[in-house]
Amino acid sequence: MTEPLAVAFANTWYAVRGDEREGVGTPLDLAKWLDSQRLSAGVGEGGVGGGDVREFLTLRDAIRALLRATTEGEALPEAAKATLNTASEQAPSWPALAGSADSGYGVIEVSSADPLSAARARIARDAIAVLGGPLREDVRACHAPGCVQYFVKDHPRREWCSAACGNRARVARHYLKSKDS
Repeated sequence: MTEPLAVAFANTWYAVRGDEREGVGTPLDLAKWLDSQRLSAGVGEGGVGGGDVREFLTLRDAIRALLRATTEGEALPEAAKATLNTASEQAPSWPALAGSADSGYGVIEVSSADPLSAARARIARDAIAVLGGPLREDVRACHAPGCVQYFVKDHPRREWCSAACGNRARVARHYLKSKDS
């Protein structure tokens, strides 16, 4: 159940036992998350600062607002769309052929922007692809007790963001049934 990059980024705001938490609120946390998504090439150690964190959080909050509006069937908020579009245009990029006959060829994305702007732009472009493309129909909010995450429904029977949320929802439903008996 790998989510698109933009949804994974939106889910860096999460809840544990109903207590909402920030997953990328410090330079170290953001750097670790970027590294886990293979977005940290060229950032370097100590390359993420407090201002960078604020810019990423602004983008993340805009993506969450757009996902919320999508899942609730509302018009997309203009301010969130503007934030997304501004982040997307920050890093001109292009595909390049890389590799060799020995290792095989592949396509990589090259950017003329600084690495953090390029990472924000890549997340923003992914959000634009999700919200403006066919995946939009499959974007869902997890309705498990205490969950604040989003997911793309990639299977007809999928109803939660994770197996843990599915278990929590089933346990809560069972508790309500047994309590009423």
